[in-house]
Amino acid sequence: MTNGGFNGEGVYAIYRFEMARALRTLWQSLVTPVITTALYFVVFGAAIGSRMTDMDGISFGAFIVPGLTLLSVFMQSIFNASFGIYFPKFTGTIYELLSAPISSLETVLAYVGAAVTKSMVLALVTLATATLFVDVRVEHPLLMLMFLFLITTAFCLLGFVIGIWAQNFEQLQIIPMLIVTPLTFLGGAFYSISALAEPWRTVTLFNPVVYLISGFRWTFFGVADVPVWASVAVMLAIIAACLTAIIWVFRTGYRLKQ
Repeated sequence: MTNGGFNGEGVYAIYRFEMARALRTLWQSLVTPVITTALYFVVFGAAIGSRMTDMDGISFGAFIVPGLTLLSVFMQSIFNASFGIYFPKFTGTIYELLSAPISSLETVLAYVGAAVTKSMVLALVTLATATLFVDVRVEHPLLMLMFLFLITTAFCLLGFVIGIWAQNFEQLQIIPMLIVTPLTFLGGAFYSISALAEPWRTVTLFNPVVYLISGFRWTFFGVADVPVWASVAVMLAIIAACLTAIIWVFRTGYRLKQ
């Protein structure tokens, strides 16, 4: 396994451990995010939505479903992946992982793969919950799943980087809470950026989350604030940047071997 072969057993062992940990903390990892998002649907979709005008010809309650789903996915993807790699650092078992017959690529595949699985399940459960409150249609279901997979992969890779960078539990929450959440609320989760006046509309285009939400919303309703190809390009750019950072980390041992 260590001399060139793919260590599938090692990858599966880590993947299974991470999935088992998620089942042990099912309330925190699935139930709580779904309940929180459901409350958003109740407040913004049912209560406020009835008083709001349509967005791009779509009822406000349905319009916000993709954005609210991604808001939950962004946070949980980062937390799942960051805690997965941070916990071995915290307990000191990271050295056993680094000396195990498993490559850095296989390590990332196992941890990020488990985080992506959990985030995909969360997103699909959230979407199923949304149908209880608003009428949701998906015009491009296969593309919706593709977008969802790429977005969760991008943010799980980001979470993996954060988990390596963080030196305490507080630092695990800095980027998700102080950067990702504000960018999401300002990224068109609750509105179309076409409704913004200049110069704010142009300024908003520098927010990468706009492209993710817009592309994901397009798979539902066929409308987008930015070109779909631009959304795909931003997703791939985030994935490439995170992979570059991860490669550098494993080559230098940054905060792994210290």
